[in-house]
Amino acid sequence: MGRLFGTDGVRGVANADLTAEMALGLSVAAAHVLAEAGTFEGHRPTAVVGRDPRASGEFLEAAMVAGLASAGVDVLRVGVLPTPAVAHLTGALGADLGVMLSASHNAMPDNGIKFFARGGHKLADELEDRIESVYEEHRTGAPWDRPTGAGVGRVRDYEEGLDTYVAHLVGVLPNRLDGLRIVLDEAHGAAFRVSPEAFARAGAEVVTIGTQPDGLNINDGCGSTHLEQLKAAVVEHGAALGIAHDGDADRCLAVDHTGEEVDGDQILAVLALAMRERSALRSDTVVATVMSNLGFKLAMEREGIRFVQTAVGDRYVLEQMKQQGYALGGEQSGHVIVLDHATTGDGTLTGLLLAARVAETGRPLRELASVMERLPQVLINVPDVDRTRVQASGELSAAVTEAERELGETGRVLLRPSGTEPLVRVMVEAADIDQARSVAERLADVVKSALG
Repeated sequence: MGRLFGTDGVRGVANADLTAEMALGLSVAAAHVLAEAGTFEGHRPTAVVGRDPRASGEFLEAAMVAGLASAGVDVLRVGVLPTPAVAHLTGALGADLGVMLSASHNAMPDNGIKFFARGGHKLADELEDRIESVYEEHRTGAPWDRPTGAGVGRVRDYEEGLDTYVAHLVGVLPNRLDGLRIVLDEAHGAAFRVSPEAFARAGAEVVTIGTQPDGLNINDGCGSTHLEQLKAAVVEHGAALGIAHDGDADRCLAVDHTGEEVDGDQILAVLALAMRERSALRSDTVVATVMSNLGFKLAMEREGIRFVQTAVGDRYVLEQMKQQGYALGGEQSGHVIVLDHATTGDGTLTGLLLAARVAETGRPLRELASVMERLPQVLINVPDVDRTRVQASGELSAAVTEAERELGETGRVLLRPSGTEPLVRVMVEAADIDQARSVAERLADVVKSALG
C-alpha cells in the first residue's frame, strides 16, 4: 500500500478509506511511538482531540479517543473547533499530542486525521513514518502491550477550549475593530462558533452565513471555495469586508466592500506592510510558494520587502519560516501563517488581522489590497503524459526559454508535474490575458508532443 500520511495527515473517504478501525489503530500506534521517543517520560501523557462538524467525525472521534485511552493516554476532548485551535490548545495546555479530525476544504464524505506534537507543531515526518510502520505491524496481528487498572487513560470534555482560544485570538490583535461591519462565512464548518465570537469580542458588528452545521453541509456551496454567497451578502449588508473560511478554518479569503475577491496573495501583501510598520516582519521578509502571482513578487520588491519562494504546500512555507526565523508566510489559497501567534495556518486570526488593518488605517480593503496588481494567470492541465520527464525534455526546455523571453520581466512560466496524476500543469502569467492564454496553449501543445 502507499504511504498513509500525505502532506496534511491521513485523508480519505470516511468509512471506506478511513475507517474506525484505522483511527483506533493509528491512535494506539501514535501513543506507542511517542512513548518510545521519550515524549511521555516522567509524567502521565495527555492528548487534545478535536474535530470539524462532519457526521463521520463523531465515530472517528470515538475511535481515536478509545485508542488513546486504551494506550494509557489521558484525553481532553475539545469537540468541534478549528485545526489551529487544536494546535494552540495542544501547546497552551502542555499536552503531549494533538489530534484533529477534518478533511479541511474537501467535500463532506471525506475526513482526515492530523497529529500535532507537543507545542502544537506538525509531527515530524520520521515520526509519521514510524507511526505508519507500527500501525501496519499490529494491523496484521501483532498484539499490543496495553496498560490495565489505573494505567488506562481517562477521558474528559474540555469545555473551556473555545474561550481559551478566542481569548488568545483577541489578545494578539494590535487594535480593535469597532465601527466595522463584517460578514463571516464559516462554511458550516469548525469555526462556526469561534470566528463570530472572536470578531464580536474584538468590537466588530458581525453578520454571519454558513453557521448552521448539520454534519452534512460542510463546504457545500459556501466558504472559501465558494465565495458567491459571501460576495452577495457583503454588498447587501453594506459591510466593510467579508471573510470566508474553509471547513477546518485554517485558511481565509476575503471580499472587499464592492464584492470583489481578495485572495491569499493580496492578504499577505496587506499584512506584510502592516507588520513591517510595527517592526514585526522579521528580516523584512515574507515567504510564499511558487504559485503566488507575479504581481505579489513585484509589489514586495517595490515596497522593499524580500520575497522567499518555496514549493507548493503550506508545510513547505512553514518549514522555511521555522528554519530561518521568518514571521509571515502563506499561499494564494488563503493559508496564512503568522508564526509569532500560531504554529499553523489560522483563518480566523488572518481575518482578524486583516480587519484590524482596515480599522487602523481607515482605508477600505479594496484600497489596501491594491498595493499589488494581480497579473492575468492561465492554468492548463495536460493529461495522459509522462510527468517524470518534465526536467529531462530538451524540446520542452527550449519552448519554456522562448516563452520566458517573449514574456520578459512582466510575465513568467511554471510547469508543475502532478504529484498524484499523469498530468502536467502549465501556468503562465502575463500583463495581458490574451498573451498569457496564447503562450499557455502553445506550451501545452509542446508538453503533449514532448511527453505524450
